[in-house]
Amino acid sequence: MKEAMHYSALEGGKVRCGLCPHGCTIADGKRGICGVRENRAGRLFSLVYGRYSSAHPDPIEKKPLYHFHPGSTALSFGTLGCNLRCLHCQNWEISQSRDADFGELGELRAADIGEWAGRTGSEGVAWTYNEPTIWHEFALEGSIEARKRGLYTVYVTNGYISEAPLREIGARLDAANVDVKAFTEKFYKEVSGARLQPVLDACKLYRELRVHLELTYLIIPTKNDSAGEMERFCRWVVKELGPDVPVHFSRFHPDYRLGDVGPTPVKKVVEAWEIGRRAGLEYVYGGNVPRGDYDNTLCPGCGSLLIERSGFHAEVTGLRDGRCQNCGTAVPVIGARPGRL
Repeated sequence: MKEAMHYSALEGGKVRCGLCPHGCTIADGKRGICGVRENRAGRLFSLVYGRYSSAHPDPIEKKPLYHFHPGSTALSFGTLGCNLRCLHCQNWEISQSRDADFGELGELRAADIGEWAGRTGSEGVAWTYNEPTIWHEFALEGSIEARKRGLYTVYVTNGYISEAPLREIGARLDAANVDVKAFTEKFYKEVSGARLQPVLDACKLYRELRVHLELTYLIIPTKNDSAGEMERFCRWVVKELGPDVPVHFSRFHPDYRLGDVGPTPVKKVVEAWEIGRRAGLEYVYGGNVPRGDYDNTLCPGCGSLLIERSGFHAEVTGLRDGRCQNCGTAVPVIGARPGRL
């Protein structure tokens, strides 16, 4: 446990958390929406500092990050809690846990991350599995220590974070994948218990901070899968973030409180991929599509195959020194090594 950052004291022993756009006002003895930041006698504490629920070396493609050190492994950490209440959360056992015994979680020191990464052959560290924003104090220290060891640092996030803490952690991050849940305020309110606009603002700030950015859009049948909504999302990315930002469309499977909604048809993912290309996105990906180039990186100039993927394995086939070997078009892929698997 550690005193939290980004909060202010109020009258009557209350505090206001400033970590995310919820801006929770928290009475003494109570916790914020995330469930892991508690007011104790007028001081706000993080209950998950140095505590993890999951730790695994993962392929970077699993995050997913396709334009960042392809073929590498990231030592990935998660804890408990989340500042969203998504009805479809696939990690709900850890993200929506509200009665957990934090003492039963694994203990971790920021100074030990580099050694652990070395033992697992990892080239970087990823804060993932649940929402890293609510782990801000430890993720910040851990990222600083990781960089001292020459490791890259990654956030896999819902993007629901306030400006000041994002600028703080952003200065210590190399890449982020932001999960944009939908492109309507209605969805965010009814399905995730949040707002869309702060997520869009965070995406723009990641670009301003020069953190490598990729986006994920989980297609949920009847909830966020209309052609119009997906097109508006893609056009917003092109206009506000740039056509070179990779966008991953992925398939929904029934989970948590949306168990009555069927899985996403493959043809809907293909439709989203086509919408993205027509909207002007240069790098669109469709997850779990059995045939075609939907998971591969193609040159936006000539269409040549640059990175071929199978599952979480990647082979760099057509890139050299950041350019297409066939036509010379510059392609923003960080850390690509020809022939690497």
